[in-house]
Amino acid sequence: MLTVLIVSCAGSKQRVTKKHLDKQLNENIYVNMFNGILIFDPISGDTLYQKNARKYFTPASNTKIFTLYAGLKYLPEKMPALEYIHWQDTLYFSGMADPSQLHPQFNDSTVIKFLQQQNSPVLVPRSSMDEPWAPGWAWEDYDSYYSPDRHSLPLYGNVAKIWYSDSLRVIPKVFKDDLVPTTGREKRLQDKNTFFYPLGSADTLVIPYKTSDSLTLQLLEKAVGKKIGTAANFPVADKKKLFSIPTDSIYREMMIESDNFLAEQLLLAASLTVGDTLNSDVLRKKLLEEELAELRDPPRWVDGSGLSRYNLFTPESMVRVLHRMYREVPRERLLSWFPAGGVSGTLEDWFGTDNAPYIYAKTGSLGNNFCLSGYLITKSGKVLIFSYMNNHFKTPSSEVKTAMQAVLAYIRDTY
Repeated sequence: MLTVLIVSCAGSKQRVTKKHLDKQLNENIYVNMFNGILIFDPISGDTLYQKNARKYFTPASNTKIFTLYAGLKYLPEKMPALEYIHWQDTLYFSGMADPSQLHPQFNDSTVIKFLQQQNSPVLVPRSSMDEPWAPGWAWEDYDSYYSPDRHSLPLYGNVAKIWYSDSLRVIPKVFKDDLVPTTGREKRLQDKNTFFYPLGSADTLVIPYKTSDSLTLQLLEKAVGKKIGTAANFPVADKKKLFSIPTDSIYREMMIESDNFLAEQLLLAASLTVGDTLNSDVLRKKLLEEELAELRDPPRWVDGSGLSRYNLFTPESMVRVLHRMYREVPRERLLSWFPAGGVSGTLEDWFGTDNAPYIYAKTGSLGNNFCLSGYLITKSGKVLIFSYMNNHFKTPSSEVKTAMQAVLAYIRDTY
């Protein structure tokens, strides 16, 4: 009798929830846009609410949830930085796509210190099936801070930091002769590392530089302080690996700050666990066909960051991957990777309360699109998993977020 009563009460609550949210999700703001939502209880296995949960959406940076899962499955606890062989007093080495070397956030110098200890370092450029940009990236973003090139041995985050202090300054310093004061809006020539700084500006600019193996060699020699040779191939011998910082620190920065560069490099690094060539496409296919073969709505997944508008994911697929991580990763560690509503990263100004955060979720923003997927902690202490995706709106994104807050706060207070 008690079981019947409990089931009846649960069913009644879900009916009330459906009626309430159906009304909220039919307000005027939603008339000329497309949205989908799935709210899931990982303990009971119940779907508490769903609308268009199996429809495909442009996910924007929600894509990074899949990139995070790829890193968890294929990368070790510390980032592989170099692959190398000592051969006849010479060190042959190749990059392994580690994004942390001399990165302004991590400022790791594991590779630099290692090479400084070598008598005759020789760089073996690594072959790649990935272009510096992924399919579907906007070409006009080439000089925007959020679109650095992908590369096998990135340095300084593949960006130049430029500011004015008695004279124009730049890091890396190799670009000091490539700075041009300007009155225009262009930040860099499209096909050349010539950078422009606005006259009279007090801002610090962060501008992607155009990568190449020759520039990587130049940057390395400057940082290491010695000549570095090049070779087309490694000698025939067993390779060793040099590791740098914990991957958790990269996951956290990627997710909380929505760092596109870190996301792209993580996929490249993970691809080297399944082959010697950088090939993120092979890595994505392997993850979807093996680890995530149960997905009912296989995504179209073309990059690590979500910059591409070619990506297509469903709310259900997002929730399934979030559920897998919830089962496989301790709660404190898992939530530490996500922006906290009203507290950190891309959610610092949204989804907050006067008490502890109740939303730990990844944002996804592109023009006319805003998505949010992650974990919701209810007033009763339940952890729910959700994906809430909004595409093709022309209203200000702040209005969409306000409407989303009302929906998620209702779920928080109801369960």
